[in-house]
Amino acid sequence: MDEKDIAKVKRVQQYALNMRPIMNKEALFSDETENYRTPFEPEVGDRVTIKFRTARDNVDYVFIICGSRKVLMQKAYTKGAFDYYTYTTDPLKEGTLHYYFEIYTGKQRCFYNELGVSKDLQEVYSFGIVPGFKTPDWAKGAIMYQIFTDRFCNGDPSNDVLDREYIYINEGVQRVTDWEKTPDYMDVRSFYGGDIQGIWDKLDYLQDLGVDVLYLNPIFVSPSNHKYDSQDYDYIDPHLGVIAEDGGECLPEWDNNNSHATRYIQRVVNKKNLEASNDFFARFVEEVHRRGMKIILDGVFNHCGSFNKWLDRELLYEHAEGYEKGAYISADSPYRSFFRFNNEHDWPYNEFYEGWWGHDTLPKLNYEESPQLVEYILGVAKKWLLPPYNVDGWRLDVAADLGFSEEYNHEFWRKFRKAVKEVNPDALILAEYYGNAKKWLLGDQWDTIMNYDAFMEPVTWFLTGMEKHSDDYREDMYGNAEAFVRAMIYQMANFYGPSLQTSMNELSNHDHSRFLTRTNHKVGRIHTLGADAASQNVNKGVLREAVAIQMTWVGAPTIYYGDEAGVCGFTDPDNRRTYPWGKEDQELLSFHKEAIHIRKSNPVLTHGSTRFLAADYQFLSYGRFSEEDQIIVVVNNGQEEKEINLPVWRAEVPKEAVMERLMLTLENGFSTVGEIYEVKKGILYLKVPPICSMILRTIKNK
Repeated sequence: MDEKDIAKVKRVQQYALNMRPIMNKEALFSDETENYRTPFEPEVGDRVTIKFRTARDNVDYVFIICGSRKVLMQKAYTKGAFDYYTYTTDPLKEGTLHYYFEIYTGKQRCFYNELGVSKDLQEVYSFGIVPGFKTPDWAKGAIMYQIFTDRFCNGDPSNDVLDREYIYINEGVQRVTDWEKTPDYMDVRSFYGGDIQGIWDKLDYLQDLGVDVLYLNPIFVSPSNHKYDSQDYDYIDPHLGVIAEDGGECLPEWDNNNSHATRYIQRVVNKKNLEASNDFFARFVEEVHRRGMKIILDGVFNHCGSFNKWLDRELLYEHAEGYEKGAYISADSPYRSFFRFNNEHDWPYNEFYEGWWGHDTLPKLNYEESPQLVEYILGVAKKWLLPPYNVDGWRLDVAADLGFSEEYNHEFWRKFRKAVKEVNPDALILAEYYGNAKKWLLGDQWDTIMNYDAFMEPVTWFLTGMEKHSDDYREDMYGNAEAFVRAMIYQMANFYGPSLQTSMNELSNHDHSRFLTRTNHKVGRIHTLGADAASQNVNKGVLREAVAIQMTWVGAPTIYYGDEAGVCGFTDPDNRRTYPWGKEDQELLSFHKEAIHIRKSNPVLTHGSTRFLAADYQFLSYGRFSEEDQIIVVVNNGQEEKEINLPVWRAEVPKEAVMERLMLTLENGFSTVGEIYEVKKGILYLKVPPICSMILRTIKNK
């Protein structure tokens, strides 16, 4: 071949190179679901097949950088508009295996990781496989229901707290006889009488709603209505359980000494009442399980309460039969090491102990210096998972605060996980945490977290512009779909797949304002605006949009009791209003049942991949999909109708397809009447009304 021919060949090659298609980056996709990685939760020694998606006949090479190796992936098959490349790992070893992708089309190159397509390498956002890290299958995508027991239902008035039964934070506790009364600003010592019998009485209601898992705020012996100041981890509070032997006297107005509170001491120190309450709880859990539901308890292990029998600052146990002396009372107490005392020479009645955030009513537990305390708490964790109680997991209060250093914190939760999983490998360990929890979600500590950063906060900002306590309103965040998408993607990158699918996705809870109240854009709390303001100018259509997102997003949708019935409220304590039995918002209740039904009827909403399709001011759309099933969700939070050409092909909807609308929500209601829409060339054309959400599903070809 002479120089002229060589030059001609080079010109042809260059022409061919220039004619290469532009890389279709919108088609590139992979994630940590079982659609793109099998097995989803591998063990050490397993080989894992990893899959990557590209547009059909669009790329030259796909490499996977897996650990220290860079391997060319092989095209495994073509389906519809996509090519699928696969790679099977060597047998997995201990430790996390990180991986990401490198894609070439001609001279074009990009990377793909947890954040999606990137021009520059960002290894910190690599995908990860943690051999042996499994989260309970029953919790993946489960419908959870959070109950603040005192405010849900009073099933047994005989166990109600009585007026001045004891003194709590300098004043007598009070029994609230008006179930519909809104909470006072200082509400912690007010009791409405809700109990476990009340929950039992409403199990039919919860089943009909579609609940899979009950999450109960603390129910162990405690002097407060919220019970985050544990008095006795070994027993259910008889005020929530059974008072088998009553007696004694409440305190007269002139007496604020709890050592004289003989009615309270009889109720919560007498072992007959404690054992009867535990037995009753065991039967309750048995009934919950008989109905096919699970139950998780709230574990408050960072601190206890000043009433706690280990400390006994209130002198409730000092002269009680069958109890050791508390550490407040005696330097010789077997529980002295459970607390950190700052004055070692001030017994009896040593008040110089360390409190959580300085609160002397919340003594911080001293794990580092007390192996006995560690064993006791691990024993508590196991006790309630074992027969006869058989609960299904723990929610861990302020979990990252436990201990006096982060190093020890991780050490303790490793021990906790080992203890829990040894007695019940299928138990859930779910922690309260704000921020990036990845250090705790590496398979050796927590299973998952309450999902503030990758759910509650982004949804709240986008749909309402409100901070989750109703303490601030930001116009720049209201309807800001770009901020929503960015927050979701970045925060979800901090979860590995097993944690993400079990994350607790709430709109409201006991620590924040009710979501329905946030829709009125009122900044304030009950003591600044009054209780009535929480219900003024609320927008149920926006709540319906939020629930549509909640029921179609990855994770475990969790309803805070009463949200489904239209309960409003500013942040704590106003968010702890009673459930309005007989006065529920029936339309909202019906809507929640239908939304939950859609969730449970479409497994792709639990296990499917997630991909954003469109984002604009007050508008967003995403797909939940696998190769077999596709769900498309559309939200228009604006005041004007929106016309949109939606690229549903990105969510693996066939280029020519028919979609059925499963639900339409509007400002004044909702509909489940099916409407049919045609997809042409991978595009779905929609007219979306204002304050609206739509859930659509691809109709399979028969």
